[in-house]
Amino acid sequence: MNNVVLAAAVPVARGISHVWARNWRVYLKNPLLNFAIPFLEPILTLAAIGFGIGAYVGMVGDVSYSCFFAPAVIGTAVMHAAFFECSYASYVRMYYQKTFDAITATPVTLREVVLGEVLWGATKGVIYAACILVVLAIAGLADFPASLLVIPLALLSGVLFAAIAICFTAISPGIDALNYPMFLFITPMFLFCGTFFPLELLPAPVQAFAFAFLPLTHVMALMRMITMGAPTPYALVHLAWLIGATVLFIPLGNRLMERRLIV
Repeated sequence: MNNVVLAAAVPVARGISHVWARNWRVYLKNPLLNFAIPFLEPILTLAAIGFGIGAYVGMVGDVSYSCFFAPAVIGTAVMHAAFFECSYASYVRMYYQKTFDAITATPVTLREVVLGEVLWGATKGVIYAACILVVLAIAGLADFPASLLVIPLALLSGVLFAAIAICFTAISPGIDALNYPMFLFITPMFLFCGTFFPLELLPAPVQAFAFAFLPLTHVMALMRMITMGAPTPYALVHLAWLIGATVLFIPLGNRLMERRLIV
């Protein structure tokens, strides 16, 4: 039984790795730009909001505003990187560049292409998280070595946001339609999931909605627990929510993409 499962899994893993490797090679064609942005963005954001606005805000609970805001820089960066890569970038590869058609003309299946795209989107999120973590370490805004757990959390979060993005990519009639989930789903999460202020300041119904339906709420909570070295029993609840949503959206994205591309 185990040998049968392993024999079936190896070709799938190989196909996924080929898709991931193709995107990685394209990414490395412009390494200066692609690796400089993840370093420069958090520096500018922390300087303007964490330290700038933070000078006026002062303390949030028992920590400074810059310490409160720093984990949000990681969480939002992972969200934007993974979602953009598997929405706009994947749509370009699928529709305009015909990369999906070229890959599926080989022994690689569409399912492996979708999973490879999701894994690549998550990798972009991990790259951003790792670069930002270096900046936070230099600024003294992360608790080490516990903050290294940000990397596996970024991977899980990236897979989830990438899988959600693939779902939207599969049902979007055109690339312009991807503006709808960006502005109606990603932007509200960016603003109201505890990024700039504690979630507890929002009305109770909004808090309940954010907890039940918005993944960034759980990512942000776990990021703060990790970087501040202050885990709570709710960490398991947040982690279970993220894993459950990931298990839901990966097969859903695959199914929607098959309905779109397989006639």
